[in-house]
Formats: sequence, structure tokens, C-alpha cells
Amino acid sequence: MQTTRRHLIACGLGSALLPFSARANRHDQPGLLLAHVAPPDIDPAPYLVSEKYDGVRALWDGQALRFRSGRPVMAPGWFTAALPAHPLDGELWIARGRFEAVSGTVRKQSPVDAEWRRVRYMVFELPQAPGSFEARLVQLRGMPAAADSPVQPVAQERIADRAALQRRLAAVVRGGGEGLMLHRADALYVTGRHDALLKLKPLDDAEATVVAWVPGQGRFSGLMGALDVQTPAGRRFRIGTGFSDALRREPPAIGSVLTYTHRGFTRDGLPRFASYLRPADSF
Repeated sequence: MQTTRRHLIACGLGSALLPFSARANRHDQPGLLLAHVAPPDIDPAPYLVSEKYDGVRALWDGQALRFRSGRPVMAPGWFTAALPAHPLDGELWIARGRFEAVSGTVRKQSPVDAEWRRVRYMVFELPQAPGSFEARLVQLRGMPAAADSPVQPVAQERIADRAALQRRLAAVVRGGGEGLMLHRADALYVTGRHDALLKLKPLDDAEATVVAWVPGQGRFSGLMGALDVQTPAGRRFRIGTGFSDALRREPPAIGSVLTYTHRGFTRDGLPRFASYLRPADSF
């Protein structure tokens, strides 16, 4: 008889399923620009500001569409045929609050056309292109595109001061968005985590790897009660909130990477009020 995750959790054996190890990487990870967290008193004047889309990061290299991990995105032929011969960087996105829907769509090995018709490729960068980000943005906006093209350049704007930035953030969050991205207008193209790109959100977020399942108690008896996770820096802590009942029945696999939110750090340097958000988008 097949052993289920729920049975293993109930028996307290979730952590025995797999030995913990660093994230497996069987593909060459593309070099991407990753954001630092913006300080609360950030001066937005040197930046171009856009909405932070809750989609799945994807890099188009001119021939193939890939996730952050380097794995190919199995997009329909008509979708990739609409992409240009030069590289693009952006988010596969459906709408605010629809991360699970877009994630489920783009991870399928056999793409479903009707689902992909909802997906837009929200492009915010031209990898390896010369000049400043502001100059690259001019090129991006000038790209020819058919009326039904899935490619949509992300709107970028100048915001004069901190008060206007906070008003813009509040409006995006009130409408169901995640937050804002701030990209130095004068920045040359770089990769890795860099201060040229900042994210501004009401809550901080980060990624961690699932180490073990913790059996639930009370109304969660027989389900996953919490996850033991480990940060890239090797710090271990527990996440016990943010899970649906369905996710507690079928929790994230041990060794998988998730995104969580938190409100700063404790004196010991651990995330404060950590809560599960979603699977990490580096599929």
C-alpha cells in the first residue's frame, strides 16, 4: 500500500523521507539581477519605479524560455514565436493575487493552450543590452509587437519624493498588488543580488529550504503543523502559519524551496513572525 505524506506526518516521520541537502541544480542557472530590500527611508529620485508583479520569473535568451533555475518553460509554440530574437527578462503573470494559477499553468510539462492564453510576459529588462537602465527602457518600449502579443513592457515611472513613493505603494497594495520595484535609472546591466534593484513591500520576504515536516496537534492532528526550514545562510527556524488546510494535507516536499514573509528579525537574527507565502518561483 502506498504511504502518503499525511500518514508520514501523523507518524512524525516526515523528516525521514529525504536527507536534507542544498537545492539540487541539474541545469545551468542563468545570471539574473536580484533585488535587495529597500530601506524604509529610501529616496526614490534616482530610480525608475514599477509594480512588483506576483508572477513567475522567466528569462528569454532569444531561443528558449527558462525559469530562474535554468529549467525550460514548456510554453506553447505560439507563445514563444511572439518573442523577439534578443534576450528578455520578466515575469509570467496573469493578474494580481493569481500566483498559484500562473504557477500551475507554466510548470506543466504539457502546456494547456486555454490556460496560457491568460498569461502575459511582463518584461522589465533587456539582458546584456548596453547603456543605462533608462536607455534600455527606451529600447524596450520601442520593441515592435503584434496586438495579440503576450509581451508587455512593465510600466516604469519617476517618483519625486518619499511621500509620493509611500502613496504609490499604498495604492498598489490596496489594489491587491505585492509592492514596488525600484531600479537605478543610471545602472548598467549587472547580475546577482545588487543595490541597483530594490524591492519595497509592507512585509519583507525571503526564501528557505524545507528541512522537515512537524506533525500538527489539536485541529491539525494528522496534518502538517509546521515546517522546519533553513535559510541560504544556514539558519534554521520554524514556519507554522500561512498554510491552507489543503497544503497541510499535502505539504511542500522536503528539499523544496519556499517563499515566506516576515517582519524584521529577532535579536538572534531569525525572521520575526515568519509566515508561508508560496513556493519559490525558481522552478
